[in-house]
Amino acid sequence: MALRILLIIGILALAVETAWSQVPQPGDDAPLVFAVVTKVPKDLGRVAARVFAEGKVEDSVLLVPDHIIGNPIWRTLEICHSLRLGARKTPDGYKLDSVRVIDSSQLPMELQGVAGDCLIRKALEMAPMAD
Repeated sequence: MALRILLIIGILALAVETAWSQVPQPGDDAPLVFAVVTKVPKDLGRVAARVFAEGKVEDSVLLVPDHIIGNPIWRTLEICHSLRLGARKTPDGYKLDSVRVIDSSQLPMELQGVAGDCLIRKALEMAPMAD
C-alpha cells in the first residue's frame, strides 16, 4: 500500500514538473512564437511558415541553426506541422533558438484555422493516391 502511494506521488511530481517546465520563465530571452509549416521544406535551414508573433499573423521564413537541423525530429518536418518556437525576428525571418512540435489544438486561435485548412488540403492531395 505504501509503495502504491509513493508511486502515485512520484507520478504526480513528474507531471507537475513537466507542466512547469513548459511555462515560459522570466529568464527566457527568446520570445514565444507559434508557426505552421506552409510549404514542403526543401532546405531544412530555411522553412516557409505562417507565424503568429506579437499578436499578428504573417508569412515568414524560419531560419534554423545547425544544432536544430541535426535533430532527428526536425529532419522529418513536413507541411502542416505545428510548432512552438523560441525565436527572434530578423530582417530575413525568424531565427530560432528552440523549437517544439505541438498538436495543432495547442496553437493560438489565429493559427488553428490555418492548420486546419492545411491538413484538409493535404488530405485531398493524398486521397487520389489511396485508389
